[in-house]
Amino acid sequence: MSDASFEEQTRAIQKLIQTADFNQAIAVSDSYLEQVKSTAHKVEILYLKAVACRYKKDNEHAHKTLQQLIKLADNHPRSYQEQGYLYLADQKADLAKFSFEKAVKLNPSLVASWQELIELYRKSNDAEYVQHAANQLAKLKSLPPALLAVTEFMNDGKLIKAEQICRQFLQNNKRNVDGMCLLAEIGIELKIYDDAEFLLTTALELEPEHIHARSLFLNLSLKLGKYKKAQELVLKLLAQQPENVSFMVAKANVLAGLGQVNEAIALFDNVITVGHKNPEFYLQHGHALKASGNITAAVEAYQNAYKINPKFGDAYWSLANTKTYRFSDTEVTQMEKHVGLTDQLLQDKIQMLFAFGKAKEDNKEFAEAFEAYRSGNALQKQYSGFNIENVERQIDHQIKYCDSALFEKRSHVGNPCKDPIFIVGLPRAGSTLLEQILASHSQVDGTMELHQILGLASKLRGRAKVDNSAQQQELDEDVYPRNLHKLEDTYFQRFGEQFIEETKVYRESAPLFIDKMPNNFLHLGLIKLILPNAKIIDARRSPMACCFSGFKQLFAEGQEFSYDLEDIGRYYNGYLKLMAHWKAVLPDFILTVNHEDVVDDLEKEVRRLLDFCGLEFEPACLEFHKTKRNIKTPSSEQVRQPIYKSATEQWRYFEPYLSDLKRVLDID
Repeated sequence: MSDASFEEQTRAIQKLIQTADFNQAIAVSDSYLEQVKSTAHKVEILYLKAVACRYKKDNEHAHKTLQQLIKLADNHPRSYQEQGYLYLADQKADLAKFSFEKAVKLNPSLVASWQELIELYRKSNDAEYVQHAANQLAKLKSLPPALLAVTEFMNDGKLIKAEQICRQFLQNNKRNVDGMCLLAEIGIELKIYDDAEFLLTTALELEPEHIHARSLFLNLSLKLGKYKKAQELVLKLLAQQPENVSFMVAKANVLAGLGQVNEAIALFDNVITVGHKNPEFYLQHGHALKASGNITAAVEAYQNAYKINPKFGDAYWSLANTKTYRFSDTEVTQMEKHVGLTDQLLQDKIQMLFAFGKAKEDNKEFAEAFEAYRSGNALQKQYSGFNIENVERQIDHQIKYCDSALFEKRSHVGNPCKDPIFIVGLPRAGSTLLEQILASHSQVDGTMELHQILGLASKLRGRAKVDNSAQQQELDEDVYPRNLHKLEDTYFQRFGEQFIEETKVYRESAPLFIDKMPNNFLHLGLIKLILPNAKIIDARRSPMACCFSGFKQLFAEGQEFSYDLEDIGRYYNGYLKLMAHWKAVLPDFILTVNHEDVVDDLEKEVRRLLDFCGLEFEPACLEFHKTKRNIKTPSSEQVRQPIYKSATEQWRYFEPYLSDLKRVLDID
């Protein structure tokens, strides 16, 4: 069923409800439910049916309909608002309050839910909550109707509709900062970061003291790894509101991002000591402690987070993500209970499923472990919108346009600086180990997964369009990487200088430094043009081990191919195809290092690695696990231990469930 015909059907049901023909609205809803296959469409029809049942005063069927809906989509805000109305009618005030609170947590722009909460809080004499709800309601009512509609569409996940309304509003209200902030938020959700940065910069030029605009810009800068900009923003926010605890925590995260982890930990300690026992604060505190190598204190922080909120999935996943933590029987029981609850928020459920999978794997219950990983990945993919064909098309474009002729024509147009060493490949392929080995050398600084190359590629590509038509694909192809043939030589020099300048903040005093962003393998042609003397290390691992390790890892963001076994296999194949191309057109630019070879003969591979980078051998590189430095990747605890071989064949415990992956990888 097309979106157009679905909208026509929902309008028909809405009209029946508006004309009080509730029986017919219910009958039409049931008829449509038999026809539609899309989960999203079923959810919307079930919602309308529940509304019709409530108006008909058939609360029993309304409750049952909402239960069906929540089973399909437990993050649908209006279903909880509707549930709140039903509990009010049933004279169950506490349950009504809980439902309305859930509704506004999922969609803070639901005016009706805030209105009901104010009355419920008044009846229970919760003055502080009354004030909070009243403030939220006043803020919403102060928005122009168009922007209120935008917030509702945004929180319902209808971003394209929200964007259309917001842009139309701004055409007539060009200096409206609230509108700019909303459009920036939409841009962030759609990953159109350039637009969002431009909008927020403009908003702050118009209203330099606008706290919300600056706070949004801060969060965006943190997301993009632009910690120097984030530092500038958070210091201004704290100057405006020195007692704002959220800004203090943001400052701690900025310090951690800048490598000043001990200062970050001290700030977290201070925030928590003075009584701000928020589970999210404990979580961030734990991340900083983990990065510093204090895993015992990190574990305690994560446990404190779930003790405050037992449903806090990120706390359990963060424990699992240390890779060394073993869950107690009590914790496993707790997770098993929460993943089965219908009122568990989707992201918490996903995080808990991955943690539960890790617990079951540690207990050698591999069938249950795989089912937990599979379920978590399926939920994550359902809401990611990822399409592997877009990546495959991107790879084909790189091969088509980044040919030998380009590099012959553009040889040595970039910045001649020899400082950067890029480690690329797939996540979970051993790149953190190679980084730790190199960072143990006196001439090399380890940094982190830097965002600069991905950001530059995004700028060269221009704004992505929400359109998969053949015509649009042709337009996208015409931009990046094709435009690398058309840019003036001076641009490549400038881009190289910009990279070196922007990354200084992450370096110490060594002459060389590492950028470990794995996805940079897609842009090695661009790197060669802007930094022709850089070194590229291709971290590679056997396909089954690499792909399955990625499948059971819940990444913070940016690795959406990992949520499906077929997708991850196709991504791996695409990576091999592109790396073969880069090696053909850029000989001597790339060194491939196989993880299994490093495990089998560490010294041989270390010497090979150092020789490629033009470095003298240093014994410290063999004792990499003794090097004290901040590490933020999932492998942080593993590389603080000597080499071990146990992980290389771990995937075989799950081999009975990996037929789809083996088929795509063409492995017998």
